Amino acid sequence: MAISQLFSLNHPKCSFQLGNPLISKHNSNKKASKNSFQLFPDKPFKSIKCSTTSLSSSTSLTPQIEEETTLSLEDERPLSQIWKEIQGFNNWDGLLDPINPHLRREIIRYGEFAQACYDSFDFDPHSKYCGSCKYQGAHFFEKLGMADRGYQISRYLYATSDINLPNFFQKSKLSSVWSTHANWMGYVAVCTDEEEIKRLGRRDIVIAWRGTVTYLEWIYDLKDILHPAKFNKDPSIKLELGFYDLYTKKENNCKYCSFSAREQVLAEIKRLMEYYDGEELSITITGHSLGAALAIITAYDIAELELNLVDEGEMSNKIPITVYSFAGPRVGNLKFKERCGELGVKVLRVVNVHDKVPTVPGILANEKLDQFQRYLEETVSFPWSYAHVGVELVLDHTHSPFLKATNDFSCAHNLEAHLHLLDGYHGKGRRFCLANKRDIALVNKDSNFLKSEYGVPPYWRQDENKGMVRNSDGRWVLPERPRVETHPHDISHHLEKILHKFDHSGSSQFKEA
Repeated sequence: MAISQLFSLNHPKCSFQLGNPLISKHNSNKKASKNSFQLFPDKPFKSIKCSTTSLSSSTSLTPQIEEETTLSLEDERPLSQIWKEIQGFNNWDGLLDPINPHLRREIIRYGEFAQACYDSFDFDPHSKYCGSCKYQGAHFFEKLGMADRGYQISRYLYATSDINLPNFFQKSKLSSVWSTHANWMGYVAVCTDEEEIKRLGRRDIVIAWRGTVTYLEWIYDLKDILHPAKFNKDPSIKLELGFYDLYTKKENNCKYCSFSAREQVLAEIKRLMEYYDGEELSITITGHSLGAALAIITAYDIAELELNLVDEGEMSNKIPITVYSFAGPRVGNLKFKERCGELGVKVLRVVNVHDKVPTVPGILANEKLDQFQRYLEETVSFPWSYAHVGVELVLDHTHSPFLKATNDFSCAHNLEAHLHLLDGYHGKGRRFCLANKRDIALVNKDSNFLKSEYGVPPYWRQDENKGMVRNSDGRWVLPERPRVETHPHDISHHLEKILHKFDHSGSSQFKEA
């Protein structure tokens, strides 16, 4: 397929009940080859045409895309053959500059899973459903125009808002609300379409965490306080306190937060691992902004608990864990970074060089200090030392001819802008050129970043009539939403399995949480 074409699949629709076992368990994808692919086989690339966008006289919101003769490279190998490399098996060595077209498409695809958290979230303080997801799990991807992705929601994730990040959570101004303590934080989804499984080369489990679109004051609430992760016996591995609380705290008086976000996601991963036992699997975690911090913590937690370790007779196999992080802050100290590396957690961090969020916390001591940071942590016990995890892919929004110069901090941080920049990125020093013809109108979905000559209104995505409908009496009302399931009935069962495994080693991961 040419790189200038959009990738799309037509998948049959499947009904799915949130929190219930998946409808069908396909085993046709059993044990694909686990051998790493040949990194440089004979003639794996071909030259193709790239594309750019020019002004059009069309009255459509979306400018026309015109072909140019700029050459790019397409990787002719199928993704199913090289998926482990694309997921970071070799830390993306040789795949970023120039960027491998498979990798570009996969980063964008997972970024769109993260964007779905925003597009489905109720930010309206005048709605009693503020802070919840607008759609039931069975219709989630269909409502977002993503039914062709081949994934189904496995469960929703919630966190208590009663923690020390007051400017992150959304709450209704009304007295009668869906929950006084909870915010919807994301979802777990599973690839269930056989054609997509074949294309990917494995069955993929996705965890997507919500961040925040434009309300960025939460970043100033970070106190630079490090807290022991307590996911293993080493107290020197530490996380930023606000992130730790968001992940581990629960509220017994709230049916959505009676289990912490941590307990919810770990129990679901345990369930899915058992359900798809014997299949080739991957665990991919994605998030933007604060959601990116949660994504890295989740990946570390799963690996530390060895939930991705599968026994195969006398051998053990590790299911790959990959994080695609967008515009994320630093999460933990240098010990945390090093432990993630030891566990084999692969993290690709996509950042805009003009975005301030990835520069915090850890302004005084961070990974740029190298050996000096190690001295600060080990000898001086410096309490404000943070380090980014993984490999960084740096973008620059000034390289896009479609974006205007702005001092709006939220534009540089915007996820759709990051995905636009990825589509035009080919490597350091290479010209910006849209590879997949991704619609530039998406940039202004929840921002005002496109140049005005493209005729795309800012902040254009919204529900029709803001969700109001006319009832049988002819009155306009906000309709009641179907009740969303809180937690599957077997969540305690799977948590007990995790606890039982680690109680023998004296670990107490879930006792504080």
